[in-house]
This record gives sequence, C-alpha cells and structure tokens, in this order.
Amino acid sequence: MNSTNSGSNGTKKSTSTGSDSSKQKGTSNDQKMQSSQLMQLFEDQLKDIYWAEKALTNAIPKMIKNATSEELVEALTSHLAETEEQVSRVEQMFELLGKKAVAVKCEAMTGLIKEAEKMMEECEEGAMCDAGIIFAGQKIEHYEIASYGTLRQFAETLGLTEVATLLETTLDEEKAADKKLTEVAVSAVNVEAAAE
Repeated sequence: MNSTNSGSNGTKKSTSTGSDSSKQKGTSNDQKMQSSQLMQLFEDQLKDIYWAEKALTNAIPKMIKNATSEELVEALTSHLAETEEQVSRVEQMFELLGKKAVAVKCEAMTGLIKEAEKMMEECEEGAMCDAGIIFAGQKIEHYEIASYGTLRQFAETLGLTEVATLLETTLDEEKAADKKLTEVAVSAVNVEAAAE
C-alpha cells in the first residue's frame, strides 16, 4: 500500500510499505525454482542422449556391415567416428556441470535401433537393404537433431554458455550426417532399389 506525504516544498512524495519488494522476492524465488526444475530436466535429458550416443557406437557398425553401397559405408564410417567424439563431448558437458557422467536408458533410441535391426534382418542384401539403412539412419538423426536442438536451447536459457557451444557443435554434425544420408539416397541407392 502506498501513502503520500507532503515534502518540505509542498510536493507530494510516494512511499512504499514494502509490498512491492515482497512481490519482487516472490518472483525471484519463482524464477529460481523454475530454473532449478529446468536444470533437472536438462540433466535428465543429457543422461538420456548420453545413453543414446553410446548405444549408437554399437549399432552403427552393424549398419556398416549390412551396407553394400560404398558411399553409404563411407558416410556411416565417418559418422561412427563423430559419434565416438560426441560421447566424449557429452562427458565434457557433465564435467562442466560438475556432475558425474551417467547414462540412463533412452527408450526412444532403443526403439529406433530395434527398428533398424529388424529392417536389416528382413530385407535382401543390396540396394533395398541400403535404402532401409538410410531410412532408419535418418530417423535416428532426426531424433538426435530434435534432442540436441532442445538441449542447446535449455543450456542457453540456463546461462550455460560453454555447454551450449558444445551442444551446437554436435547439432551441426547431426544435421550434416542427415544431409549426407539424403545425398547418398538420392544419388544412387533409391534409384537402384527401385530397379530391384
């Protein structure tokens, strides 16, 4: 509640009874709580993507083994090396947060990898199988692009500049891998698969 007093020169002054400062304190506490909840969500999702990347270091070699297109084998081999670097990069993020790197099973990635394995088991070797590998690979890339894009935004909101930069690096790699798979599909694999 505000009250008015006459000053020495006859002008009216407004004085605060403290209700405004308590409102500000409440807002500050709300922001801290939201920030704390966002931090928890961020850490949970970082554990999730850490598990996903580690799982992919085992899944991508199976895709390489089943691929027949030289371009596809090269693209997958290159991305396997990147994925191994991405695992290290997530570990670096945990270190920056002052947390131990912990992987928590990612159900979405588990499903995507199982789907890829089923596709490779069911299709004949050759262009058709390559097309299936690209299809499964791009679904995985799109999941990772969504995950890293959101994590980067969370990091920026939380003021985690160094972590946001690392997430941006990985996000760019995932986008490039997705683009490369599209190029491989368009240049040869889909055409050959259609002819089978």
